[in-house]
Amino acid sequence: MRDLPEPITLATGAEARLRGPASPLAVVCVNGGQGRDVPGTWSASIEWLVGELAPAFPSLRFAEVRYRIKSWNRLDMCVEDAVAAIESAGGERTLLVGFSMGGLVCVRAAGDPTVEAVLGLAPWLPDRLDLSPLVGKRFDVLHGSLDRWLPGIPGVSPTLSRKGFERARSLGVEGTYTKISGGVHGMALRARSGRPLTLPRAHRWAELASEAIARFEGVA
Repeated sequence: MRDLPEPITLATGAEARLRGPASPLAVVCVNGGQGRDVPGTWSASIEWLVGELAPAFPSLRFAEVRYRIKSWNRLDMCVEDAVAAIESAGGERTLLVGFSMGGLVCVRAAGDPTVEAVLGLAPWLPDRLDLSPLVGKRFDVLHGSLDRWLPGIPGVSPTLSRKGFERARSLGVEGTYTKISGGVHGMALRARSGRPLTLPRAHRWAELASEAIARFEGVA
């Protein structure tokens, strides 16, 4: 199990784990959520993904966000936590990475002036979501082909994220949509030991996310 950095407390009272040096380039990673109001947790998928990506991009600052309350009934709070993490990461240019409900949170936080791009990982993009904060930014989406909501099992249909992506494209937003064959909802689950256990196609998620980060890093 990789050593994890000690969390810092954000201005909102949420927490973030920072990896990498202080840098003008920041990658801020945001968790999903649920219907009930429960305390925030560290995402196994985001934790695993950052553990894979941070060593490959040693000049970038990575931040993982732990919400105060991880619930879509507290979206305003979650957005505040994401914005606080952007500020704490201190990047002059920021890439937001949002998993599941975190995709919605990242879209809403994309109006921050440092944000240049959003990467949605199985993002929840409901029809009522205002996508205008993405105008002038780049928006890429990755989604597992087998992802879906089932009773007692969280998930987001790729049909929904594709619809949201096309709505963003209609606003002039540039980006790509990639369906990961055989992928499910996320990259990892939390084992009883506390370690993230990878899900099918996890390394394909990491490969494609790495391409998005390399693109962000290489933009002048």
